[in-house]
Parts: sequence; structure tokens; C-alpha cells
Amino acid sequence: MSEIKIIAGPSSQVLSKRVSDLTGWSMADVEYRKFPDGESYLRIREEVERAVIIQSTRRDEDIIVLLQLLDACEDAEKHVIIPYFGYARQDRRFRSGEPISSRVIASLIDADSIAVINIHSKEVLGYFSSPIRELDASEELGKYVKTMEFQNPVIISPDYGAIELAKKISEVAGCDHGAMKKERFGDEDVRISADDIEVKGRDVVIVDDIISTGGTIREAISILRKKGAKRIAVGCIHPVLAGDSLSKIYRSGAYEVFATDTIETPVSVISVSRVIASHLREIL
Repeated sequence: MSEIKIIAGPSSQVLSKRVSDLTGWSMADVEYRKFPDGESYLRIREEVERAVIIQSTRRDEDIIVLLQLLDACEDAEKHVIIPYFGYARQDRRFRSGEPISSRVIASLIDADSIAVINIHSKEVLGYFSSPIRELDASEELGKYVKTMEFQNPVIISPDYGAIELAKKISEVAGCDHGAMKKERFGDEDVRISADDIEVKGRDVVIVDDIISTGGTIREAISILRKKGAKRIAVGCIHPVLAGDSLSKIYRSGAYEVFATDTIETPVSVISVSRVIASHLREIL
């Protein structure tokens, strides 16, 4: 059987190397550059018959590169890993005249198999025409939380949408969990309450699947501090962290922010490489 090659997309270079180390599959030689007009160019500089393409799609250009890689591997067996699938929050039409953007993008990705990690909306999975599986990184976050030196900690989700994530992390970490109530009035205008959560004198870890602007997290920190929480850490799977959101979260009182490497950032201290490698060994 032909050798499996890992093709590291430009947005997932470090993660691809970690998966390569765990699987023993070498990384393909790929050239990436830009034309003077800004268009993307790539070339796979070796023959690949069985490819594992790893590429998060945080930005629009990441989507273009993923599609280019798929076309460059036209005759190969292709298995795609999209650690962070962008546009997953645009999973339905909220007003007339809007596209269902996640459906548009999903329909373009044609491969022998596709895997995503903790996608924001399960509905998006139904938009793919190729076989797709959602992988779960919550255990990796739970293991990390377990190593932190906390006093009577509690894992809290900033809304009920992330309560299952908080529950899974707490089960691995061996601590309590709870959820706050959130109402959103815009990208950064959120109102949160935590009437049913007792945090006085306790360390708290706020967890969510995605942190983008950080507005929800900052409001949650403010409320929990007023309720007497001690140290407050913040964790997520997908650290989008748009603009200066990370510094705003720190200024709001978070003593630590941690995330996985589905998006490679300075706070990506947890790797999902074992989750991906396990999946790949199962299907290949």
C-alpha cells in the first residue's frame, strides 16, 4: 500500500508536525507563496497517492488554500482534517437575502473523509457531501485543568450552549461545573447572569468552544469577581481572539488564558494532535 503523506496547510503547520510525530507519517514538501497581486500559489513538490491534509479555515484565504490543496491532490486518496472550521456560526439564514455561508463552504470540500473538531453548530455537519466525523477535544482540556493548582475549583460555561463542554471537562478534571445565563444584543453587547452559581472563595475556570471578541468572557469574569470568585482562568478549544481581545480578557481579571492548537496562537498550550492521530489510525 502507498505511503501516507501529511500535507500541512499554512494555518496548521505546528499541529501537522505534531500529528506527523505521533503517526510516523512524513510531511510532504509543499511550496506556498503569493503572486504580486495577492493571489495564492501552491505546489506539492512530490508525488502523493494517499494524503492527509490538515488545514484550519479561520480566514477566507485559508479556505482558498484548502480548496487548492484538494485540487492539487486530485488523483490521490484524500483525508481532510479541519481543526477549526470557520463560518460554522453562519449555519442558517437569519434574515432574507443572507446566504447560509457554512453550507456554501462545506459543499465545496470533496474528499474521501473529513474530520472537524468541536464544530460550533452540529447542523453544519449535514451540509457536507463527503463522509464527515466530529472529533472531541474536551478530554484534552480536562487533562490540562487537572494539572492546575486550584482550590475547590468549578468549571463554568458562560451560557447553556457550552454546558456539555463544561460538564465533560469537569468529569475529567474531577470538579464541579455550572452554567451562566447569557443574552446577546450584538457582537460585543452581551448580558450575563449567574444567580444560581456559588463561587465565593473558589477558583473558577470559564470554558467555551470559541473565544472571538471576548465580550462574553469579559462580562462573565466581571460577574464572577463580584460574586467572590478567587482566581479566574479562561479556556477554549478554538482561540479566534480577534483584534486585541486577548489583552482585554487579561485586563478584565483573567490570570490565565489557555486553548488548543486548532488555531495556532500564543495561548495554544494544549494540542489536539493525539485526538487527530487516533482518528487517522482508526480510518487508515
